[in-house]
Amino acid sequence: MIRTRFAPSPTGMLHIGGARTALFSWLYARHHGGEFVLRIEDTDRERSTDEATAVILDGMRWLGLDWDGEPVFQRQREPQHKAAVERLLQAGKAYRCNCSRERLTALRESQRAAGKKPMYDGHCRNHPPAEDAECVVRFRSPDDGETWVRDLVLGDVCFANSELDDLIIMRSDGSPTYNLAVVVDDADMGISHVVRGADHLNNTPRQIQLYQALGLPVPAFAHIPLIHGPDGAKMSKRHGAVAITDYREAGYLPQAMINYLARLGWSHGDQEIFSRRELIELFDLADVGKTAARFDQQKLDWLNSHHLRNSDPADLAALIAPSLGVEAAGSTPPLAEVVGLLTERSSNLVQLADGARMFYRRPVEYQEKAVKKHCKAAIWPLVHAFVDAAEEAVQWDAPAIHAMIDTICQQAEVKMGKLAQPIRILVSGGPVSPPIDSTLALLGRDETLARLKAGLARLEVQE
Repeated sequence: MIRTRFAPSPTGMLHIGGARTALFSWLYARHHGGEFVLRIEDTDRERSTDEATAVILDGMRWLGLDWDGEPVFQRQREPQHKAAVERLLQAGKAYRCNCSRERLTALRESQRAAGKKPMYDGHCRNHPPAEDAECVVRFRSPDDGETWVRDLVLGDVCFANSELDDLIIMRSDGSPTYNLAVVVDDADMGISHVVRGADHLNNTPRQIQLYQALGLPVPAFAHIPLIHGPDGAKMSKRHGAVAITDYREAGYLPQAMINYLARLGWSHGDQEIFSRRELIELFDLADVGKTAARFDQQKLDWLNSHHLRNSDPADLAALIAPSLGVEAAGSTPPLAEVVGLLTERSSNLVQLADGARMFYRRPVEYQEKAVKKHCKAAIWPLVHAFVDAAEEAVQWDAPAIHAMIDTICQQAEVKMGKLAQPIRILVSGGPVSPPIDSTLALLGRDETLARLKAGLARLEVQE
């Protein structure tokens, strides 16, 4: 059975690169009917925090990347890690080392001066420290031969064993290092495929050697190229938001983020728009590209607009209702109807909420520039005429309202915008809203008249 995992370190937020890695791992498992598990790699005791763990889990849930079983916390598995180190020591495949920091620094400097790659020289292999010495434990890497990484994305990658020194697998305080812990955990958790960023590739031959030394099955590896910014540099904060929760706060939909992240390095022909179900059906690691993907903010915005327009208005209403202080269902006017009127004019949930706010809050101020431009003294009689017509109207819907405005403007021999804009300003406070007839229809006659009369009382006096 296919079993993949996502294994973030709780030392910061869930960023774009990590979210995409989690998505690819999740999609591969779901595509094959396998399992996707979550492991929190919290062995960095100084930097790991409960807050970061909570944020990572929150981001995963928002994206809808559900995991099978309970999250595994790596620190709780330290006894298994220590047992693996002891097995390596007993088999002569690891050794204790007490080389001082000064010796190691001097060694690296001399190697660099000689034009060599800085690496540990194996001194303690043949000069074992005293039993009571404070030591680290090093893995005894093979001196010759090659280690091959049969990568499902990058292809076969060969590493000369002579280029891999004896890495530390346990610190002097008895805590395991990353490479040892991840091997033991992946084996114990039955991980069949390790999907991760290409920045981990150099760790992989060392981990393969550890699997082999411990007599454990080696999983398949898939290293995903990194995400770069538009300038070709590694994605960073200067390219915009990088924490996945930042995009949620900015009003992006999780289905749009999933769609966009999937297309960052994976493709299925020329198709750009994918539902979650389609991604599960179509995704395969063989279709992941070998080169770095470039983050494109405009494309993300376009995808978000598409998913916004194609979402159920009731679902969107539920998402923006808290920020408006209204009920998603039962509000007046109905929030789902307001949303339906605004989605074509909005790119994200923040814009959608901003556009909807005027339907639930009467204007406190009126945009000065708009008032000066559209609310001339000559226009007030037309506004009064509309108020009179509205009070007498038998029918109150968009066509009826359109007809009232049109009739008044024809009689005054002016274009409809001459009256529509002042009405818009009086009911909303500014010059921007959906079509005025649809806006007033949703506001309702009583609310429309109340706003128009309040606005006239304030602004007409100023003339």
